[in-house]
Amino acid sequence: MSTSLSTAAREGLYTNLKEEEDEEEQRAGARRSAHSVSPGRLTFRQGSAGRYRMVSVCLATLCLILLISLIAAAAHYKNRPQGGDGATSETQIQKQTQNSNASALIATINKLQQEKAELQKERDELLAKLSATKAPQVIKPTAPPIVCSPDWVLFNSSCYFISRNTRDWPESQSYCQSQGGHLAIILSAEEQTFLWDRLPRGHWNAFWFGITDEHTEDQWKWVDGTPLVDSFWEVGEPNNHINEDCGYIVKTQVLKRVAVRSWYDAPCSMPRNFICEKEMGPGVSTASPH
Repeated sequence: MSTSLSTAAREGLYTNLKEEEDEEEQRAGARRSAHSVSPGRLTFRQGSAGRYRMVSVCLATLCLILLISLIAAAAHYKNRPQGGDGATSETQIQKQTQNSNASALIATINKLQQEKAELQKERDELLAKLSATKAPQVIKPTAPPIVCSPDWVLFNSSCYFISRNTRDWPESQSYCQSQGGHLAIILSAEEQTFLWDRLPRGHWNAFWFGITDEHTEDQWKWVDGTPLVDSFWEVGEPNNHINEDCGYIVKTQVLKRVAVRSWYDAPCSMPRNFICEKEMGPGVSTASPH
């Protein structure tokens, strides 16, 4: 389109200049005919017309060059790459794409790190199981069970004997010692209840056990010399009614009586049944009293 415009403009400009030159020649011819100028003067006028024609051609050429230059400059400006918002938009798109790629890469790295931690945990667990499988298993020797003779009953690590005949408190203690034990030392409600449940009921069934205050009144001690801490006296006992320095357990037909309220004090010379205790080690058996 630019080339067609340039050609048309050039032809139009040349046509105008040609018409002006023809008109000028016609006017000059008319003047020559009217005034009958001399040959020398005519020659001078023809030289001036030639110079005018040359100047006109040069001016037309310059105008044509200027016009072509303007058309080329306009075409160059039109085809020049545009900056501004387009460039900024393209930069922003590239930046967003880079940020998106970076976020995806970070997420992938985090996922891989998590999977690595899980695999390490599984590996450690498998190694631990493998080590446990290969490790020699130490078989701990089991202690043989404590065996009590038929007349003795087991509670925790002690065997107990409940007599069927009566003796006073000192004789009862001597008999228990002859069997490798002593009158029962009762240190807990569980032990007290265990023994009381195995005593027979009767009108006044009484059984010596290993407590006395014969050395110092109201300072009750066990036969091994340790002081009394937890006690299971009946309400109002001990009362030392008639020099009562030894303790015994009562179990009667009255069902409302309870194990933890069954201790009484009495004179040590009274004949009663008794309870022996023998602490047992592994594999030890008791001998049956006679």
